[in-house]
Amino acid sequence: MIKDDEIAPQALHGRTVAVIGFGNQGRAQALNLRDGGVRVVVGLRAGSASEAEVRAAGLEVMPPAAAVREADLAMLLAPDERLAAIYDEVAPSLKSGAALGFSHGLAIHFALIAPRPDFDVIMVAPKGPGTALRSLYEQGKGMVALAAVAQDASGSAWPLALAYAQALGCGRAGVIRSTFEEECVADLFNEGAVVWGAVPAILQAGFDTLVEAGIQPDVAYLECVSELKLLAGLIEARGIAGTAEAISNTAEFGALCGGPAIVDDGVRSRMRSVLAKVRSGAFVQALTDEADADYPKLQAARRRARKTALETARLGLAEHD
Repeated sequence: MIKDDEIAPQALHGRTVAVIGFGNQGRAQALNLRDGGVRVVVGLRAGSASEAEVRAAGLEVMPPAAAVREADLAMLLAPDERLAAIYDEVAPSLKSGAALGFSHGLAIHFALIAPRPDFDVIMVAPKGPGTALRSLYEQGKGMVALAAVAQDASGSAWPLALAYAQALGCGRAGVIRSTFEEECVADLFNEGAVVWGAVPAILQAGFDTLVEAGIQPDVAYLECVSELKLLAGLIEARGIAGTAEAISNTAEFGALCGGPAIVDDGVRSRMRSVLAKVRSGAFVQALTDEADADYPKLQAARRRARKTALETARLGLAEHD
């Protein structure tokens, strides 16, 4: 872990950062940079729904190509599948010797973008959503980040990456030196096989199992979904071993009996299959195809999720909060 006292902020002093995109990460990073005294320009396409929010935050906004023209560092923080087109749009306007930055390794590791050789290419990837990155910064805290350099044209790309991570507040928690490949592969695997893939699916399956057995939907929701927040907090505070020791003997013994029956060798084998598809580029190709078709699978999945009994139970309980 590299902390604030090991980072020289001078690498970012007097520099202009163009943040392209104002979504989950773009918004948080732009605001944190601004509050830290860094000049920020936000690049958005004409007619973007985020333009009013950017102006309300007191930030400069202009089209992406114009935003990068004076920038020393252009952070491409739009969705991964759009970055190649954005790069093609802004690269001619980036001055020689500028730096190109990312918060995810996908576009570089899987060669969706081939940066000009005169650019530094860095990555600072906060390990959490932008909303949390922003709220932690406002509390005087920080979020752990991975940082990496893919191309060091200037010889100073690593100090710039560290200074940028510090400006986001990540040096308060710690910065880990990584690579574009490591961050990308680990992140895509986690999203597909663990936190965003397996966890919601197992919550839904548990809820369905109880309801099919005659348990009230509200009770099933409280048991299978609501407790997850408490569990996550315990694991963060105590670790998995400490959490097991903190719960009741009944809960711990139930986990001992049920956990291995659910997460067996078959699950681990399928996880390895997900990892193999990530590493081979098959997942990125599927993502690109989905984007080119205007996201039919994602849109259908969102519609299905809104119509589940689990979602109905959640909304019903929320009315009584």
